[in-house]
Amino acid sequence: MVHEPGADRASGGEPPTPHRTSGQRSARLPRDERRAQLLAAAQEVFVANGYHGAAMDEIAETAHVSKPVLYQHFPSKRELYLALLDSHLTSLTELMLGALNSTTDNDERVQAVMRAYYRFIASDDQAHRLVFESDLINDPDVSSRLETFNKTFADAVARVIAEDTKLPHLEAQLLGRGLAGMAQVSARYWLETDGNLDLDVASDLIYRLAWRGISRFPKES
Repeated sequence: MVHEPGADRASGGEPPTPHRTSGQRSARLPRDERRAQLLAAAQEVFVANGYHGAAMDEIAETAHVSKPVLYQHFPSKRELYLALLDSHLTSLTELMLGALNSTTDNDERVQAVMRAYYRFIASDDQAHRLVFESDLINDPDVSSRLETFNKTFADAVARVIAEDTKLPHLEAQLLGRGLAGMAQVSARYWLETDGNLDLDVASDLIYRLAWRGISRFPKES
């Protein structure tokens, strides 16, 4: 008996579209979209397992791509981690400088900065943990990036303080570092409260503490 082409199809219909199996890789994406997808998958794996416990196999699987595709974009786990760190630090720097420059009223400035920092970690606590709690934090390339961020932000705060109070540059820088550190340390503790302390209440407490301190250095004409 001759097997007629199409004899297995439903009468007059098209062949059914095959269902994607769970192991099937994702479709081709534009380079920027694929890079963003890989970074998101890497962040999930790094936060869950730490840098040293993360494997490129698991990152590729989480992103639903093959390892060759992953290596086309990021030749090593280290380069992938540093790209992710750079992305988060760039976003955080822009956010903090934006808050600092959002007003010329120093009381409102301190409030805006504290609130911006808390909202950053509230919106993406994985990013904050990856940046500030990584097991790679003592690596020279990582620590230098963190120092660049801390210095950029603290220097911006110090310039405002120096202009207003006429304090020497190094003294203003020390105050800038202190304010930046207050935001970072308190916000990291706030994460540990698991939502039991309202974000706005927490940021307002630290703002009031910081402002009561910094306002003791009055403006000079």
